[in-house]
Amino acid sequence: MAYIDVFNGDADGICALTQLHLAHPRDAKLVTGVKRDIELLEQVTAAAGDTVTVLDVSLDKNRAALIKVLEAGADVFYVDHHFAGEIPQSPRLKAHINEAPDVCTSLLVNGELQNRYLAWAVVGAYGDNLKKSAETVARPLNLTPAQLGQLEELGTYLNYNGYGERIEDLHFSPDALFRLVSRHESPFGFINEAREHFDKLADGYKTDMGKAESMKPIAGSTDDAALLVLPDEPWARRVSGVYSNDLVNLFPDRAHAVLTEKAGGGYLISVRAPLNRKKGADELCRKFPTGGGRAAAAGINHLPDDQLGAFTQAFTAQFARS
Repeated sequence: MAYIDVFNGDADGICALTQLHLAHPRDAKLVTGVKRDIELLEQVTAAAGDTVTVLDVSLDKNRAALIKVLEAGADVFYVDHHFAGEIPQSPRLKAHINEAPDVCTSLLVNGELQNRYLAWAVVGAYGDNLKKSAETVARPLNLTPAQLGQLEELGTYLNYNGYGERIEDLHFSPDALFRLVSRHESPFGFINEAREHFDKLADGYKTDMGKAESMKPIAGSTDDAALLVLPDEPWARRVSGVYSNDLVNLFPDRAHAVLTEKAGGGYLISVRAPLNRKKGADELCRKFPTGGGRAAAAGINHLPDDQLGAFTQAFTAQFARS
């Protein structure tokens, strides 16, 4: 019998698994990757009696591998908020899927655990740019505005660390960052007692965001939908998602697509629906190969150069206000 924990390498995945490990400590094999590496169940070889936990990766993108794991006799606990499609029926599968735009996996796990590690759920929600949800669920903690600000910063930095085309782009590999984070019952423990690691994330974020803020919308952008292009550089790959979040917070009525040039050609794309109209991002991205996500935030792992015009047209049409 073995425990296998499969999780997205962003803030939401890390904070969701941190809550579960604090509630149910276990020696588990960790399967994760950069934020865009979501077909993680393909890496899992399970057997009868194994327990596989899957957090914050689309069931739709992992359905075949999930069925294989279930047929091998493993029990699966699957929690997610991305588009799922048809959910396999099995007595060995416990699935908690909620695609609502104002929830994330950390909040769903918090519900399962009845607020035992609520502060970590708040960090995960902030990391997924769900500020209102984070502040709402945080009320029982009676935190000061300064303390809430610290949790928001941590969520942002953990999320920032997950972006990149490869592990080498990141400041910390997601499995290593999870091990550092999950030692602490409270996020404030990590912030105060692991200051070296917190400061490394903070300094990297601030440096990379400073470079990104000089970017301007490109041709094809409209008042309702702006496209920006970042260069083929590690800093740009690291900042693509959090920069998208920053833009949509600054311009809540406008959708944003941040395209990062790839070394071999094509683009990595982060799409954010307008903050005041949280829908359509996943629908848009699923029109293109390697695209997926959720209603408010989605992406495309590789858009060929010759599809840029088609993407620009589809993006502006998707978010045009009638």
